[in-house]
Amino acid sequence: MFTTACQEQLLPGETLQQKWEFARSAGYGAIELRGKGGFHFRERLPELRRALADGVVMPTVCVEMPHFFGAFDEELRRDAVAQLRSQLSVIAELGGRGAMTPASYGMFSRRLPPFEPPRGEEEDREVLLAGLTELGEHAAREGVALFLEPLNRYEDHMVNRLGQAVELIRETGLGSVRVGIDSYHMNIEEADPPAAILDAAPYIGHAQVSDSNRFQPGAGHLDWPAWLGALEAAGYEGELAVECRLDGDPEEAVRSVTPFLTRAAA
Repeated sequence: MFTTACQEQLLPGETLQQKWEFARSAGYGAIELRGKGGFHFRERLPELRRALADGVVMPTVCVEMPHFFGAFDEELRRDAVAQLRSQLSVIAELGGRGAMTPASYGMFSRRLPPFEPPRGEEEDREVLLAGLTELGEHAAREGVALFLEPLNRYEDHMVNRLGQAVELIRETGLGSVRVGIDSYHMNIEEADPPAAILDAAPYIGHAQVSDSNRFQPGAGHLDWPAWLGALEAAGYEGELAVECRLDGDPEEAVRSVTPFLTRAAA
C-alpha cells in the first residue's frame, strides 16, 4: 500500500507538530507543504526546521503562487522561476523529494473566449523548455526533483495530459524533471487514466489525489481500484498526496481518505 500524505491546509492544528499528530492518528505518513510566493516558503525555514527536528515528515511542497514559469509576461516568469528555485532549495534542506508545479494556472484556456492565446504553441514550448531546463538543473544540484503537473483544459492551455509533460521532459534530457500526476485533472483529460499512467511510468515522480468532483477520494466516481492498480504496476514508490476540497465534516473527511484508499487498493 502507498504512503498517504495530506496537504497541510487540510489538517487541523495551529502548528505543523499539531497537524502531524492528527495526520498520524488518521493514518497518514507524511504532510505535503504548500509553497506561497513572495519567498514565503523560505521565510518559514525556522518553523520547518523545528518541525523536522520534532519528527514531522515533509517530503514534498506543492507550489501556491499567483503566477508560474509559463506566464506570458517575462518578468512574472522570472519571478516564478526564482520562487521555485528557492522552494526546491528549501525542500532539499528538509531532506525532501521535490516541488510540484503546473506550467500555469488560470492564465488562459482555449475552451473559453477569445479561444486563441496571445502566444503561439511554438513559443509556449520554448518558454516551457527554458523554465524546465533551468529549474531541472537547479533541482539536480540540490538533489531533489521538479514535478511538472498537467492541469485540465479549463485551468491551463499548454500542458493538459501526461503524454505532453513526458514529451517536454524528454526534450530537457534531465532526470531531475518528472511528471506530477493528479487524479482529478487526469479524470478530465485522459481517455484512459490507467493506460496513461502506464505509458508515463518511467517519468512519474509524484502523485496527488482527489476524486472526480475535486472532493476527497471516495466522494466522487473515479475508478480508484483501476487508478491505484496502474500506479502500483508502474512501480511508483512515492506518496499519494491528498489535494482536494472537503465534503462534509472536515476532520471526518480527512480521516476517511486513508481507509478508503486502502480498501480500493486491496
